Amino acid sequence: MDAAICRGALLGLAVADALGVPVEFESRARRRPDPVTAMRAYGTHHQPSGTWSDDSSLTFCLAESLVYVGSYAIDTHDLSRRFINWLDHGYWTPHGQVFDVGIATREAIARLRAGVAPEKAGGQREYDNGNGALMRILPLVFHPRWQRADAAERQRLTHQVCSLTHGHYRSTLACYLYLEMAWGLLQGLTPAQAQQRLRQDVAPGLLPRLAKEIHHVERVLDAGLALVPEADIQSSGYVVHTLEAALWCLLRGEGYADTVLRAVNLGDDTDTTGAVAGGLAGLCYGVAQLPADWLQVLVKRAEIENLADRLSGLK
Repeated sequence: MDAAICRGALLGLAVADALGVPVEFESRARRRPDPVTAMRAYGTHHQPSGTWSDDSSLTFCLAESLVYVGSYAIDTHDLSRRFINWLDHGYWTPHGQVFDVGIATREAIARLRAGVAPEKAGGQREYDNGNGALMRILPLVFHPRWQRADAAERQRLTHQVCSLTHGHYRSTLACYLYLEMAWGLLQGLTPAQAQQRLRQDVAPGLLPRLAKEIHHVERVLDAGLALVPEADIQSSGYVVHTLEAALWCLLRGEGYADTVLRAVNLGDDTDTTGAVAGGLAGLCYGVAQLPADWLQVLVKRAEIENLADRLSGLK
């Protein structure tokens, strides 16, 4: 696969994440008189400009694991060790330490640290459906085993990787739809065509455990999603809200910058909504559309590009 495509995805995700970090948890009403239009410094987490969060860190942990293990397997034990190393020792953090981590993710990593099997570590209850798996799942679309698998196996692989931190099948469904959206973009579809593919081709092939959750994502599959008023789009940490918001921004956006700024300016969980939208927008519009001044301040840009190049080399 062309390395530029992977660069677009990983850099697109990290840039949008970094745009959202300084204003995380601030409301949409706060953004209206003061919209984010460029990289900012400090703010919510008091981090320098261009600093990305746990969204990107865990995405890069997954990418590193996929590259390390190789084309023919996905090793959740290796991935678990990387997640623990991230939280305990600052592995793949922008400045050597973790400054933001979701409660469900922290609890799941504690279980992994205690020796719980990866597929059992993530919470499986109704309220365990935060966006902590969705925010990091994108590299899986580049793995040859996922790409070559049939629909059922893709769903099983997605659940396997989700379950380290989020074991509920609603989270798996959201991640699977997101990956299939990304796959459509990789095939050259427009955002509207990729969403139509979700509705017409992907949803009918869901395994029973995922199919029973489909009513929760009706709007994600709705042909009229782009027409939903902004006031009806929520940007909380709930996985369904994040997926809806990201796809809404992608469907309405006019280029990379417009898409990710729409996402961040929805307020609340700004870094994750930005990251989830940004990964797709980076795939859709390509690395050349990422604003140069945003890339210039992105922390560890060279390391991210190197990782993307290695991920693209899997065959």
